Amino acid sequence: MDASKDAESDLLSTYRAKRSPDRTPEPFGGFETGPGKLFVVHKHAARRLHFDLRLEMEGVLRSWAVPRGPSFDTHEKRLAVLVEDHPLEYGDFEGKIPEGNYGAGAVIVWDRGEWVPIEDPLEGLKKGKLLFDLKGYKLKGRWTLVKIKKSQKDWLLIKERDQYAATDPPPFPEESVLSGLTVEELGAGHTPTGRIEVELDRLKVPTRQVDPLKVELMLAEPRDEPFSKPGWVFEPKLDGYRVLATHDGGDAALRSRNGNDLTAGFPEVARAVKALPVPRAVVDGELVIPDAQGRPSFQALQKRARLSRALDIRHAAAESPAVLYAFDLLGFGDRDLRGLPLTERKRILRMLLPPLGAIRFVDHFDDGAALMAHAKALGLEGIVGKKADAPYKGGRSPQWLKVRAEQTEDFVVVGFTQPKGSRGGFGALQLGDWVNGELVYAGRAGSGFTDQQLGALRKQLEATVRKTPPCNGPVATGSGEQGAGSGKAPGSGKRGAGSGKRPIPDIKDTIWVEPKLVCEVQFKEWTEEGLLRQPVFLRFRDDKEPEECVRQGTNDAAGAPEAADDPPAPKVVSKAPEVPLSNLQKIYWPVEQYTKGQLVEYYKSISPWLLPYLKDRPLVLTRFPDGIEGKSFYQKDAPDFTPAWIRTVPIWSEDTQRTLNYFVCDNLETLLYVANMGSIPLHIWASRADSLELPDWCIIDLDPKGAPFSDVVTVALSLHKLCDDLELPHYVKTSGSTGIHVLIPLGRQCTFEQSRTLGELLARVVIEELPEISTIVRPVKGREGKVYLDYLQNRTGQLIVAPFSVRPLPGAPVSMPLEWKEVTQKLKLLDHTILTAPKRMEKLKQDPMRPVMEVVPDLPAVLQRLLDRGEGSGKRGAGRAK
Repeated sequence: MDASKDAESDLLSTYRAKRSPDRTPEPFGGFETGPGKLFVVHKHAARRLHFDLRLEMEGVLRSWAVPRGPSFDTHEKRLAVLVEDHPLEYGDFEGKIPEGNYGAGAVIVWDRGEWVPIEDPLEGLKKGKLLFDLKGYKLKGRWTLVKIKKSQKDWLLIKERDQYAATDPPPFPEESVLSGLTVEELGAGHTPTGRIEVELDRLKVPTRQVDPLKVELMLAEPRDEPFSKPGWVFEPKLDGYRVLATHDGGDAALRSRNGNDLTAGFPEVARAVKALPVPRAVVDGELVIPDAQGRPSFQALQKRARLSRALDIRHAAAESPAVLYAFDLLGFGDRDLRGLPLTERKRILRMLLPPLGAIRFVDHFDDGAALMAHAKALGLEGIVGKKADAPYKGGRSPQWLKVRAEQTEDFVVVGFTQPKGSRGGFGALQLGDWVNGELVYAGRAGSGFTDQQLGALRKQLEATVRKTPPCNGPVATGSGEQGAGSGKAPGSGKRGAGSGKRPIPDIKDTIWVEPKLVCEVQFKEWTEEGLLRQPVFLRFRDDKEPEECVRQGTNDAAGAPEAADDPPAPKVVSKAPEVPLSNLQKIYWPVEQYTKGQLVEYYKSISPWLLPYLKDRPLVLTRFPDGIEGKSFYQKDAPDFTPAWIRTVPIWSEDTQRTLNYFVCDNLETLLYVANMGSIPLHIWASRADSLELPDWCIIDLDPKGAPFSDVVTVALSLHKLCDDLELPHYVKTSGSTGIHVLIPLGRQCTFEQSRTLGELLARVVIEELPEISTIVRPVKGREGKVYLDYLQNRTGQLIVAPFSVRPLPGAPVSMPLEWKEVTQKLKLLDHTILTAPKRMEKLKQDPMRPVMEVVPDLPAVLQRLLDRGEGSGKRGAGRAK
């Protein structure tokens, strides 16, 4: 027997000794080496009803019986008794353990997901303390298991303080996240099948089994504006893979719209489909991977779909679980529901799905315009309007209408241009789509790419290079061709024909490729010439074939015939309500006795000056729920309970490999909301949400870290004189902590890399003039008590404390914009606090730093003057401008 078998036998020996495989349906296999992050909570109606918390460790599920279940109240300490390890397959187990067996009674999967240990879990087991995060359908946030002294098996399960902590229990459904049954229903043998069969008999649904392999999916036609109309219902449009899910006699299958089998790649969804307590069902839906806020992340979905190793897929199913959002029911048992009205099909679908888990019911609404407003606020793709009484018919239909929050379409990549300047990879993608069976040129998209995509895609494209264009020139608007919307599949002989009947504009430096890749592009509109206006690359669509990129029609032809005469629906804006404020008397600054209420009142009074810096920018909070001497935590991701009226912007994080939804503080109500959350400092990006790679300013942070503040002032004045000599606009503010920030407006003319280069050039000139007191050495130990000129903050996602932001320091100082005449040796950082800042701004009547977001300097002229200065003086630093 090898080492893994020895380990398996040892870890599961107690489990197996208590059970007989011929008397209980519980699984007996299941040992796997390698780290895993699955957690499961079973609800078990044994002799006494209890919950079982199971954490994957060492190839098994380490298990604790929790009699009263988990609590979100940080003051509750729930007993958790360590029991025998369980096999990994037990994480999927639901069933009824027969009488006479160990643990007899019904068992459901009450919750499951990913657990993330904060420290070494095996070391924690030995020491008697496990600290971990749970990312389940129900349980979220940080938890602790603490072993009770003088006890072998007794532990305490405690919720840690975070945004999920609550004194009142969250209103979680008690049903299983797999079958949708309660433990009582499973124990009594109750399922929804009987009720559904009665309904189908009443509706006279024909006996005819639906073959999922022969189903043609019903598709929506595009429409430009949201609308509301009697007889129509509206659903959110989700960003994922269209999937037909089949449950059939204990087996489950997931197939994409192209017929690809996705079952093995998304076992968590297949498991939930298989667990549906019905004999047979065919469900239409959208497969997505939600981010932390529940919003679909197409990039995460594509990453999951590329996995092939079974172990990688199993781990990913716990770490980034997919969800099937089900919106239609085509077949149940031996009945074909496609002839029923939509709302009847959905009513029956709701009866068989669990309220929470890997399959979710997509609800519908009557007001399309209001739903679109919410879809935009949540960052969703748009909405789909459907005729309430429509049967399910394959193909594109005017009885289903899709309205995008932004105008986007899918295009075929037909070529690329060479990069210019410092850009790598390629300059832009040349795009095409199909019009009346002909592949035509549609324009070029040069923005929206990451540096990583630029390099990787260049190699991929070069493998398919061809000498001639694979498409004809654009089809002009009004020619009778564009937007004909025939829906004809492109002829196999058309691809790459490139007959040249219409010339392709702007083909300079283009390298043509075989039309194999599909990408989604956002754009403003079609020009009269039949080209995309302001196209921006969004992502690749490896779930679609090039032939599917058929132009759907012009604005006049986009709507359904019965809705064409409707006036455009007015846009509905979700109004911000009055923000409820809480615990305003809580002391946040103990020495000064400043309260949370004073913090909120400060942000309210300073908001006319502060909000212009926050508007349209990703915002990051540092929250101090117990004041500056209590615990704090950094928050980029807006929590689940964020109101719909608060704007957030989704941004992919390379560090966490997931999409984060940043707050965007555009109004006073949002500012008060984040202040009421205990947010003291407010940190912002240098760029805006609509142009993340183009900063508004270059920052040089003068950080003393051991140097006297008088030296900071001296260095700041030297930098001030240099910028004046270069005729370079520049502005100054206190950091609110120990240093000074100098901001140089860029007018969104350059990238972060170019901004960083400018900052370095300026810093080096200052250091050559003041070598005794200034440095660009980053490690504190190497600075020798000098002022550090930090220009490295000029990079994507790097933050600065916002002007007028409060700092969590004694005295409650704020980061205050200054006039340069105020930067003297008499400057004191504590002159500007939450008590003095509003009065100062009332007296000044204008913000001396505000132009940093508006001024557009002549940067080439500045760089030339910097070069001339370096050549004239022989200074090494300036010479780098070359």
